[in-house]
Amino acid sequence: MNLKEWARQRGVHPVTAYRWFREGKLPVPARRAGRLILVDQAPVSAVPEITAVYARVSSADQRADLARPYVVLSAATSIDGYIDDASSTRLVLSNPADLDRVDALRAASDAILVGAGTLRRDDPHLLVRSAGLQAERAARGLAPQPLRVTVTASGDLDPGLRLWHQEGTTLVYCPEAIAPRVRARLGDLAEVRGLGTVAVGTVLGDLGHRGVRRLLVEGGTTIHTWFLTAGLVDELQLAIAPFFVGDATAPRLVNPARFPFDREHRMTLAEVRSVGDMALLRYLLTRARPTAGPPPRQEDLRWMERAIALASRCPPSPRAFSVGAIIVDREGNEIAHGYSRESDPHIHAEEAALAKLPAGDPRLPASTLYSTLEPCAERRSRPRSCVQLILAAGIRRVVFACREPALFVASPSGVEQLAAAGVSMIELPELAGRASEPNRHLLGQLPPGG
Repeated sequence: MNLKEWARQRGVHPVTAYRWFREGKLPVPARRAGRLILVDQAPVSAVPEITAVYARVSSADQRADLARPYVVLSAATSIDGYIDDASSTRLVLSNPADLDRVDALRAASDAILVGAGTLRRDDPHLLVRSAGLQAERAARGLAPQPLRVTVTASGDLDPGLRLWHQEGTTLVYCPEAIAPRVRARLGDLAEVRGLGTVAVGTVLGDLGHRGVRRLLVEGGTTIHTWFLTAGLVDELQLAIAPFFVGDATAPRLVNPARFPFDREHRMTLAEVRSVGDMALLRYLLTRARPTAGPPPRQEDLRWMERAIALASRCPPSPRAFSVGAIIVDREGNEIAHGYSRESDPHIHAEEAALAKLPAGDPRLPASTLYSTLEPCAERRSRPRSCVQLILAAGIRRVVFACREPALFVASPSGVEQLAAAGVSMIELPELAGRASEPNRHLLGQLPPGG
């Protein structure tokens, strides 16, 4: 079969599959045949909990996948790679500091996804616990709690689980054939979405259409395996607890499978830090690949603080966002900055900064652009978007604080377009609330949960 058909059958966007082929990371043998790329046919291995039918997805599903959320997979494991023990009581691997870190991750996300097996085994709350983080979400025009999502192949979901009885909304994905039975079982406790193809790409596409820009995946083993083998995880955050489980019957981080990232195709280590007595490893996967020698995260935060200060200088507008942008060279020196409507009513922050530098400035390819908001991929006021201007300038690293809300553009895709072009995209969700402050008057125009 050709590469596009292979990708569609596995819920992977064809652009991602082509990039894997080009980079030698495709998990199956493939070769060029004229204008086609042919993949050696191999049976699709079923993931135990997700016994999905991999079929050709519709053009609507393909468009949905283009707008898919940024996916963060977060897990805590023992030193020997287990996420739980084999007892009937849930093993708590995280310490208090790590639980606070996960709470912040949840607060920065639009939705949290776990598998049905995790619901049955652990009966989790899946809540943002901190009242302060809930208030920050409310200040950004968001619901206090992210959307909760689960995926089931069997429909075996107990209406008594705590998930259904918490503040906020819960969404269930299942095969279309069993959706009526699941709806009858859960009643008004959750929205049930039946899918003809329960594939990772289809689920992400539907979430993207619902306005989910950032998805946090919290397990368990089957869901980890499902997302990672599909190649649709953008960031892996792995917290290592300082002890062993040592039980071969206990659940591990993933099941045996073929993964796009193997010993010859390594993930990019973006951060290592201590969280109490635990170690946090943060890896970037499909869409976020930093260039060699990226600035330390504290430097990124410092420059973003400066960009946020610039955004506060923007003349207010009811029809445009207020954004600050700074360009920093490889030596750590600011070489240009700009903010929205700095010199005319239509100029964007990134555009204003780039306009202060000569075309072809040799410093730009090794520079970092800091923007308080995801660079625009569509605009009506200028012939070229900020994404096009950044690519034309040759900038290979962009740091941003928050995603563009779907207010002036139905499906913002600046991060996706830049990443697809090989630009390293670094998000700083911990500053998203402050970066959104200059646009609070606009965020009130978003539909509920948008």
